[in-house]
Amino acid sequence: MQDLIPERTLPQMLHHWAQTTPQRVALHQKDFGIWKPVTWAQYFERAAHVGLGLRALGLAQGGHVGVIAENRIEWVLTQMGCGLIGAVTVGVYPTSPSNEVAYVVSHADIEVVICEDQEQTDKVFEAWAELPKLRKIVVMESKGLRSYPPEQREKIITFADLEAMGAQQDIQPVHQTLDAQGLDEVGLMIYTSGSTGKPKGAMISYRNIRGSTVGMVERLGLQHDSTHLSYLPLCHVAEQLVTCFAPLYLGSQVNFGESIRTVQEDLREVAPNMFLGVPRIWEKMHAAISIKIQEAGRLQQALYQWACKACAGLAEKPRHTWSLGERLNFFVSYCLVFRALQNFVGLRNTRVCLTGAAPIPPDVVRFFRVLGVPLIEVYGLTESTGIITGHRRDDVKIGTVGVPTEGVAYRLGDKDELLIKGDMVFVGYYKNPEATAQSIQEGWLHTSDVVRMVDGHIKIVDRLKDIMITAGGKNLTPSEIENTMKGSPYIKECIIVAEARKYVGALVQIDYETVSQWAQARRIPFTHFRSLVETPEVRELIDTQIRQGNERLAQVAQIRKFHLLTKELDHDDGEVTATMKVRRASIYKSYATEIEALFRG
Repeated sequence: MQDLIPERTLPQMLHHWAQTTPQRVALHQKDFGIWKPVTWAQYFERAAHVGLGLRALGLAQGGHVGVIAENRIEWVLTQMGCGLIGAVTVGVYPTSPSNEVAYVVSHADIEVVICEDQEQTDKVFEAWAELPKLRKIVVMESKGLRSYPPEQREKIITFADLEAMGAQQDIQPVHQTLDAQGLDEVGLMIYTSGSTGKPKGAMISYRNIRGSTVGMVERLGLQHDSTHLSYLPLCHVAEQLVTCFAPLYLGSQVNFGESIRTVQEDLREVAPNMFLGVPRIWEKMHAAISIKIQEAGRLQQALYQWACKACAGLAEKPRHTWSLGERLNFFVSYCLVFRALQNFVGLRNTRVCLTGAAPIPPDVVRFFRVLGVPLIEVYGLTESTGIITGHRRDDVKIGTVGVPTEGVAYRLGDKDELLIKGDMVFVGYYKNPEATAQSIQEGWLHTSDVVRMVDGHIKIVDRLKDIMITAGGKNLTPSEIENTMKGSPYIKECIIVAEARKYVGALVQIDYETVSQWAQARRIPFTHFRSLVETPEVRELIDTQIRQGNERLAQVAQIRKFHLLTKELDHDDGEVTATMKVRRASIYKSYATEIEALFRG
């Protein structure tokens, strides 16, 4: 596989495809319901214009450009444009409030920031006084820009004008940059989620990107005809892998939907042959199917129950080993039930689906594999430039993250912490040599994840810092307990409390969509989230789900008492990160009274 991935940078690969397959479609962008194609030649030309436009604004080689937007063609044109002039792209989550935007833009020394619309531009202007290095704002959608006073309008240029400015420049500097560009140059900066403190800027080199791509392409079996729908934040390394890294090395196609809100519809239209979903996406699809089954007639429900039971043993069994009877069972189940459900979620044409970025309930993986969706679990970090372990498509052990990908050396450190080494290990944290030295020691990246081997596969036990010790001295892994409970379509979040406690308690957040459908079917009156949570029937429903989950856990890990949250955990309240990772310390502080009530008496 190393030989199949050229020793070139991403911008050099973009130029390569523009030269060798100029008329082949590289991107699709959906605008006003119409999918518009962009060829490799157009991709390169427009990216070059963006890069030259940034240079005309005064951006020097090695300068930093921020992007605050949902996934769209302008995002990747900016990233590749920066690469074509030797600059560095820094993604900022569009869901971040102004103070978080200000921190990243300031810490990363961003000189030009590309904003999607007026909403994102307002966040930057709100913090302008804290951003001494920021010189210009480029806005993709110009609606509302006239409302700014003249002194602010002077700081703004539209994306269209930036491209037009670049089109008037001599393209020679782009070719000079490409000729001189090396794999060890930093091309991207990705900020960590900041679940335990301030986000850190991970510097990613083109060598890191190539090293990660080698392993990913080998493990997932991706090819030049792979197609992907880009919708998860490009600020995250997971989406970078499938929108930028692999497609630019393979020459494969990426599709940008109209909005994050149209993902389900876009999936059905694109019917991609590979799909990436973080656990929350898979949990939502699981819940959506559960709702659909609840709304079906008795015959459909009976067929569904029969099909799931008949194919339950096939979740981890390679297809080439299925017996004739198993093949017949699946064929009938597929024709009667599974085909319609795969169409419903838009995944009927997928060759491989993956989940990563956070732990996923094993029951959710099992559910989709029974349905015939080829879901595998992968594992990686920002600091490893993405995937470093994953299931092979014909060797799945549910509850593990598979085996190391090509090019990854690994060993276990103190307390069974996973250590890895290889080209994919990041350069270091921007302006934070102390954290870099702590993370990379003698060439080994310390992942901070405790692991154990299960039948030759790696199982992530938990984060080192998250392992809890009860008052009785028992070690507990919160993620195992929490993911067991989140396997229920009615539970969206479960945060356990057990450190120095006599037993395990939990804060539980219902899945509002699924539980509200359940309540409506039973004519239980409610008006909003809190009123739904406070109904005795919902309390009884969640109690039943917790008891069922407890049956799959050791006695010491079983939840004895729980508190139902009366509001959804919120990024703006500091309870979750931009990637929806739970901030335990913040939640423990916010719900201290409710937590203490769990352990009284």
